[in-house]
Amino acid sequence: MFKNILLASDGSSHSIRAAEKAIALAKLHQSNVDLIYSIDGSTSKSDVLAYQSKYEVERKRKEKLAPVVELLEKDGISYQVHMIHGDPGPAIVDFANKGNYDCVVVGSRGLNKLQTMVLGSVSHKIAKRVEVPVLIVK
Repeated sequence: MFKNILLASDGSSHSIRAAEKAIALAKLHQSNVDLIYSIDGSTSKSDVLAYQSKYEVERKRKEKLAPVVELLEKDGISYQVHMIHGDPGPAIVDFANKGNYDCVVVGSRGLNKLQTMVLGSVSHKIAKRVEVPVLIVK
């Protein structure tokens, strides 16, 4: 039923809990998991200013996803990592709707709590606009 799962992650504790649920689904259905991390303009700008080289920027971004990758590898789940650029809500929705996914799994909160209060949560935007079932994990 859920052969291709898209897991949105930003390294937050909610996204790690979402990964645990995605892994449980993947085990149940022998699924593949695509792990997606969206890099918005302000994150991109602060990364470039904070780190000396593009390799260090890439390494720091991979570090954010490392706990999720470790969980996937520990459980032997087939996965791919996708780093995309754009505002997380619309970018993830676009990626999900263009892909061949049976389910999208996302945490209910991310790293940017101020933006969530002002603009609405990424998970809410995903749930409203993605064309497949969405699992929001608290």
